[in-house]
Amino acid sequence: MELALYSASTGMEAQQRNLDIMANDIANVNTTAYKRTHSEFKDLMYQTLKPIGTDSGDGTKTPTGIQVGNGTQLAATTKVFTQGQLTQTGNELDLAIEGNGFLEINTPDGRTLYTRDGSLKLNADGQFVNIEGLSFGSGFQDVPTNYESITFSSNGTVTVALSDGTSQTFNVQLAKFPNPSGLKSLGNNLFEQTEASGEAILGTPNQDGYGSLRQYYLEMSNVNVVQSMVNMIIAQRSYEMNSKSIQTADEMMSRVNQLKH
Repeated sequence: MELALYSASTGMEAQQRNLDIMANDIANVNTTAYKRTHSEFKDLMYQTLKPIGTDSGDGTKTPTGIQVGNGTQLAATTKVFTQGQLTQTGNELDLAIEGNGFLEINTPDGRTLYTRDGSLKLNADGQFVNIEGLSFGSGFQDVPTNYESITFSSNGTVTVALSDGTSQTFNVQLAKFPNPSGLKSLGNNLFEQTEASGEAILGTPNQDGYGSLRQYYLEMSNVNVVQSMVNMIIAQRSYEMNSKSIQTADEMMSRVNQLKH
């Protein structure tokens, strides 16, 4: 009976974590370039009451045994980097990545972070920065104050038209990883490289498996609200059933205690 209580409690805890993760996904349904999180679970240790393949007494071996599990546990959460819908904004500094790749972000302490949020801004010094004021790397250059327009091509070539009739060009690159699911989520639409993700590999957009750039567009969240709601209902039902298991085990233990008296 005590094992039933413990196993059911692990199920309730796992589904609570699962619900927390799904609630975060739904909360970010309108977050630019947000990637939904997939939860993975594992079963816990087993008590072996009868080993598999034991001698049955007449020289034969039993093909099965008796094992009782100890419940479940949240094993991992992974970001699902499927493409989000591209939405046209009409903003010259909005840039969407269609396909694989990340933009580099430089921090004041010298770290390099990564994002798929291409809502670019220009600060007072003409630097391309994100909404937090962090500068973009991987080829982005400062824009003169007398610029008139900025054009991004799908392959990363940026043309800045100046008021004196001249122009300047530079090329931006995208980063990709051997295992993007190994990236560490930092919030603010930023990811950090880890040993699990592997080293960033820079390349030219629209070539060699890198995504293309789409000016005047932003990538939306890839959260499917309908599927998330269905998954929440499943998690709720699982939580209720685990709660019912605890209630049933408690009633059975109460009945045993009554028999003893």
